[in-house]
Amino acid sequence: MPRSSATARRSPAARRRNSGRRSRRKQEDAMESIRKTARLAGWVYLGVVISGLFVLMYVPSRLFVSDNAAATVGNIVAHQTLFRTYILIGVIAELLFITVVLLLYRLFKEVNQLLAGAMVLLVLIIAPLAFLSSMNQVATLAFARGDALLAVFDKPQRDALAALLLTIDDQGTLIAEIFWGLWLLPLGLLVFRSGFLPRFLGVWLIINGLAYLVISMTGLLLPQHVHTMFLIAQPALMGELAFTLWLLIVGARPSEATIDFASSRVS
Repeated sequence: MPRSSATARRSPAARRRNSGRRSRRKQEDAMESIRKTARLAGWVYLGVVISGLFVLMYVPSRLFVSDNAAATVGNIVAHQTLFRTYILIGVIAELLFITVVLLLYRLFKEVNQLLAGAMVLLVLIIAPLAFLSSMNQVATLAFARGDALLAVFDKPQRDALAALLLTIDDQGTLIAEIFWGLWLLPLGLLVFRSGFLPRFLGVWLIINGLAYLVISMTGLLLPQHVHTMFLIAQPALMGELAFTLWLLIVGARPSEATIDFASSRVS
């Protein structure tokens, strides 16, 4: 009986120790979830960056000739495989973009669910425009090739229509840049507030978003200056790349200050 009484007296303390160990394991699991989600988001975001560079910079520099519709159409016809790849990579890039924003929502929803939801909404709003752009590019290729169904148009007309579609596509990119900028604003705020990523990345992402907005407005209102503005904004536009590389190389680092936040993710 005395031994049983001693065990009974120790049991509340033992229960507290067991509860503490369970709580600690729960916190560790939560922090590991943050690290894994951040790393996965980094890999997907890298795919967005690489595919974006291919679609927005490499292919246009190879195929599109400013103010020369005939030369542009000639390049498309001569490099049809490259142009088809351009269309395909554009679709893949948008799917990756949607995937990464959903991963980032999972990562940041406990920081501020309203901001995380706004981030997702802004990306989903622009997604249909991206897919319409891909359809527009398919039509551009058809006009450039002079498919049988388009025999009613002579070659100069087909070239002009292909050039018109490319111009519409280019203007669509300027509109898309508005949303590319807007979604980075809540993302930057979430990074700044998170506690497991450095605040300077959050500030950089906000500046990156504002730079996209300025470039878009310049392209729509003062198109003759958009190239100059794009060059000036290059340091700001590196924010997304810096964020991506940080997620991949350093990763998220939940600290003691974010343990309660981390544990709430798996509660």
